[in-house]
Amino acid sequence: MYVRCSHCPLRVKPAFHPKSDKEVALLEELKSDHVRLAAGADLILPEQSDAELYTVFSGWLFRYKELNDGRRQILNFALPGDLIGLQAALFEKSFYGVTALTDVELCVIPRRKLWRLFERMPEVAYDVTWLGAQSEAMVDENLLTVGRRNAAERIVALVASLYKRMDLLGGLREGAMDFPLTQQHIADALGLSLVHTNKTLAKLRVAGLFTVADGRLTVANPRGVGRFARYFETPIAPRPIL
Repeated sequence: MYVRCSHCPLRVKPAFHPKSDKEVALLEELKSDHVRLAAGADLILPEQSDAELYTVFSGWLFRYKELNDGRRQILNFALPGDLIGLQAALFEKSFYGVTALTDVELCVIPRRKLWRLFERMPEVAYDVTWLGAQSEAMVDENLLTVGRRNAAERIVALVASLYKRMDLLGGLREGAMDFPLTQQHIADALGLSLVHTNKTLAKLRVAGLFTVADGRLTVANPRGVGRFARYFETPIAPRPIL
């Protein structure tokens, strides 16, 4: 399946800034493919030297680093509209891996074409820079979570972040959203043991802030979630999309 940038359904979502017809036409020119991956497939491998640049069209992925003994740290979760592979495209090799959490579709921009944005359309090149800075800000927030929030606050902050992002993407139905994360994914993202994650989730269920069942997350009290995690009150501003 090939989806033209001018007909991309993501571009009309409130999560993203609108682009001019000229900008969209350039992105259409740069885009080389529209690919599908099954859940569990690797998009980028650690140390890979030829990773391309991707915009997530549908589905979820996660970016991770791994120690030699197999211990894994999930760095962030990528949702529709997110840019993947910028660091890998700018350096000689990738310093992380990216794996599909669900079945996904991605728009491909070859890394060799990235510099054309800077040569031909500085406005879009600035968007790339902005997205790189946003990724850094997300890492900062995750470092704050792991360094200063307790286990319950960590989990609630993650839930709040994903809930807010999905809301802007139109992914909520009666306060619920798809939630493909397992307890292992949550533990690996938040620096917790699997046992601690399980016990903390049980306590949070009793507190009634949110529920997870059959791959769906329901947040009964979004403001309560935000106050608990000290996160939810800050709105997410619209962002660029490639």
